[in-house]
Amino acid sequence: MTENAQGKTTVSPDVLTTIARLAALSVPGVSRLAPVSGGVNRLFKRGAGDGVRIETEENTVFVDLHLVLQQDVNIREVSRNVQQNVARSIQEMVGMEIGHVNIHIEDIDYEDNEA
Repeated sequence: MTENAQGKTTVSPDVLTTIARLAALSVPGVSRLAPVSGGVNRLFKRGAGDGVRIETEENTVFVDLHLVLQQDVNIREVSRNVQQNVARSIQEMVGMEIGHVNIHIEDIDYEDNEA
């Protein structure tokens, strides 16, 4: 990853998953992450259970996020904010480039306790 006179630093994919998860959850309108289930995703265990799928190629990170949003939010705006926040967080914290941040809206949380 980065090299200097003392050696090099490597970042575990689990660290990238944690950064992406926390950055997504911090965006207003995001309720929670949706577990990725079944199909080909079972073959790629990393992040499959927590709604985040991370792939790296050289110094580039590719992120897929499966989200459940809060009710009455602008889906396009929340998605754009999540993409920007996740990309910025990864770039600032680990210095890697972003290939893509794909957002998959899996559901909306409707709360009936407001009545």
